[in-house]
Amino acid sequence: SVAYVLGMASINTAAGVGAALTGESLAVMLQTPWVLASFAGVFVLLSLAMFGFYELQMPGFIQNRLTSVSNRQKSGSLGGALIMGFLSAIIVGPCVAAPMFGVLLFISQTGDPVFGGIALFSLSLGMGAPLILIGTSAGKLLPRAGAWMDAVKAVFGISLLAVAIWMIRSIVADEVVMLLSAALLIISAIYMRALDTLKADASGWSRFWKGWGLILFIYGVILILGAASGGASLLAPLQGIVSSTGQTQQQSHLQFKQIKGVDGLNAALAQAKAQNKNVMLDFYADWCVSCKEMEALTFEDPTVKAALADTVLLQADVTANDEQDKALYKHFKIIGPPSIMFYNQQSEELKRYRVVGYMPAEKFSRHVKRALK
Repeated sequence: SVAYVLGMASINTAAGVGAALTGESLAVMLQTPWVLASFAGVFVLLSLAMFGFYELQMPGFIQNRLTSVSNRQKSGSLGGALIMGFLSAIIVGPCVAAPMFGVLLFISQTGDPVFGGIALFSLSLGMGAPLILIGTSAGKLLPRAGAWMDAVKAVFGISLLAVAIWMIRSIVADEVVMLLSAALLIISAIYMRALDTLKADASGWSRFWKGWGLILFIYGVILILGAASGGASLLAPLQGIVSSTGQTQQQSHLQFKQIKGVDGLNAALAQAKAQNKNVMLDFYADWCVSCKEMEALTFEDPTVKAALADTVLLQADVTANDEQDKALYKHFKIIGPPSIMFYNQQSEELKRYRVVGYMPAEKFSRHVKRALK
């Protein structure tokens, strides 16, 4: 079992090292709209297979060739188990595409091949731990096939659909994300028999799942109402309705000055120095999911706005990823967005206060106060 898992881990480790070495190019490629949409489509196809609409597998001629190679391995041989593990990583690759996508994206942004290899090796060991336990027990821990497997497949199907929605949230309107999420919750509730009548002698588990199903169904309806009223948040779907009744006041957004390239940055810094003001530079891109999170959750927080009240806000939109954008990456020695830099009143960068990746509003507010005190 250990040899089998190590064989599976070897190909994943190679993928992690490769992702780190490609660096910026892979990070940008994996976040472009067509790649995100393509992966989302693959997850939808995989989810439909989980629900039993069809059986999804590799082309027969490829599967037969790999199976033939696997069957020729000597029974009980450690080398044979190693090769079978290597082949299994290729055959079952689509089944782990969702977590693998996220890990590869993160690794590509670090640019560290050692970390990339260790991360994917660790992921493979985690995936292989159940196999090692089952192999060590000589199959005694292997669960029996039964109806419970259909429930597990349904859970995986719902999870894959949720990942598909999560992946496209940066390339479609917020209302579309809310409607798709509502559909997913309502369909899940129907699968949980939320609308079915309970029998008098129904078990506690039946009542438990029906209760959760009703909660999902109601929240799905709320999301539909929120999307119809112009809401944009999954956590506050009725905000549009409340705003329309005048119970909330329109809040001003942070106003960023757009800069382009190193020359644009230097000119903006010189102007801020003349005004004796601190500066915050934000790297942003339309395809950057974490940038969208910072924009919607962190920068909209009142405490963050107060902390940045007397600060010049610059933003480098690197969506195009052209030569000027790459020169700016090289200037700061970064892979790409999201990255935030702070400058003092003498236009000197405070490197120890750089922010890479998403940071919650409360933590970011404290960070800004420490940087610009």
